[in-house]
Amino acid sequence: MIYASAIARRNRAFDAGRGVVTLDRPVVSVGNLSTGGTGKSPMVAWIVRALRDAGHDPCIAMRGYRSQSGVSDEAQEYRAVFEDLPVVARPDRLRGLIELFATERGERVDRVVLDDGFQHRRIARDLDLVLIDATRNLFADALIPAGRLREPVESLRRATHVVITHAERTEGTELARLAERIDHAHGRPPVAVTEHAWSRLRISDSSGDRAGTVSWLRGRRVLVLCAIGNPAAFLAGVEAAGACAADVVVLRDHDPYAPPTVGRVADRIAAASAEAVVTTGKDWTKLARRDLSAWRVPVARPVLELRFREGESVLRTAISDPPA
Repeated sequence: MIYASAIARRNRAFDAGRGVVTLDRPVVSVGNLSTGGTGKSPMVAWIVRALRDAGHDPCIAMRGYRSQSGVSDEAQEYRAVFEDLPVVARPDRLRGLIELFATERGERVDRVVLDDGFQHRRIARDLDLVLIDATRNLFADALIPAGRLREPVESLRRATHVVITHAERTEGTELARLAERIDHAHGRPPVAVTEHAWSRLRISDSSGDRAGTVSWLRGRRVLVLCAIGNPAAFLAGVEAAGACAADVVVLRDHDPYAPPTVGRVADRIAAASAEAVVTTGKDWTKLARRDLSAWRVPVARPVLELRFREGESVLRTAISDPPA
């Protein structure tokens, strides 16, 4: 009740425009109502590609949660995928954007994409996308600290569009029911339904880094390692790839992979007689900076691809030309 009261008071202030700053270029926000992963990073990456395809020059602004030496793992992941992409990763996103716009590179930016921006209401947005994970019953959850909800479900009303993610892990009848509940809570049905798929692998070992097919994992004995908010989809992907999970290590979200942790993982690899480690791209941004020689096995991470079951063209148009 205390948390709900604080959230309601905060939202009333923002609804009245207090403390809200409007930038001089369009802003697209991608967020959710709950803690943990809902597939924001693949959606943000898709939006960046869609904007570039339409001739725009976007940047990403994010909080940079638990960054090390000023480097955020999510920010590094985006920079590894997109060449010359400005990424602001700091708690004060507004100040970071203003500083970026004052640079020669920042002057060319004509679109801002807010990663995890639904609750970051200091920056006005032209398009407010909320992602709902089809594998989690948002409508049966409770507010923090009793549950995972950052805001009540009623907050969906202020979103421009709602997108269902991880549809690949849900039955058709459940998807239809979820769409109905979103329609009731939001006032409109979801604009798009998406699924996540592993398109290929990146494999690193003592000889360097190379591309690989997902079939490389089939029948291989692996240690599964991750430190992400919602590991269920990643673990399901390992199973779908046909790998033999000899051991599974799930660490707290954004774990820094300190040297002692790396050493303990090495012991687990040996104990499991694992032939490889499978981890996520976000985890690899930190692991790549560690000495992994004691692991003595290749490290594979999937490259995620966002696929649309419906709504891609509508969403692409909305992102390229947001409502005034």
